Amino acid sequence: MRTLISTAFISLDGVVEAPGGEAGYRNAGWTFKGIDFVPESFEIKGREQEEATALLLGRVSYQAFAPVWPDMVEFAGYKVMPKYVVSTTLTDADLVPNWGETTVLRSLDEVAALKETDGGPIIVHGSASLNRALSDAGLIDRYHLLVFPLLLGAGKRLFSATDKDTQHLRLVEQEAYGNGLQKQVFDVVR
Repeated sequence: MRTLISTAFISLDGVVEAPGGEAGYRNAGWTFKGIDFVPESFEIKGREQEEATALLLGRVSYQAFAPVWPDMVEFAGYKVMPKYVVSTTLTDADLVPNWGETTVLRSLDEVAALKETDGGPIIVHGSASLNRALSDAGLIDRYHLLVFPLLLGAGKRLFSATDKDTQHLRLVEQEAYGNGLQKQVFDVVR
């Protein structure tokens, strides 16, 4: 079974919306405001591209990343790996042609079937709504979190507010940086 990894820039109060500056959000670009850049705190992002063998996105994140990431040197590793977009509305005609193999999945059952295939880790970037649904369905195996020392108050959250049984996590890697950023890697305990 393939490992499904959720990776996120997250505020201390759990917000993941618009970390890079996406328009239409009051705190857009919060990862770049008021926090000194410490290159080693982003080491995990390069490692994710080296270790992942597929990229999984929700429709909104796909539509935000697909016009930009294919031409960015920082995300060159993702261009060559298979991409999967979970959407009930996108068609193949909506997919960008310059980002390599991309498949539209229509349900969480199709994500579960993808996890059963041969291959290495599948990484989920952005995709707050998809992350919550994947977590509620018990499909996420690991979290890679870069926790920013700020409280945003409003915005999409990474974790679901669904009333469900306790889900235990095991901390497998952590580091704190001089700028207040924290790396936290958790395995989901089954």
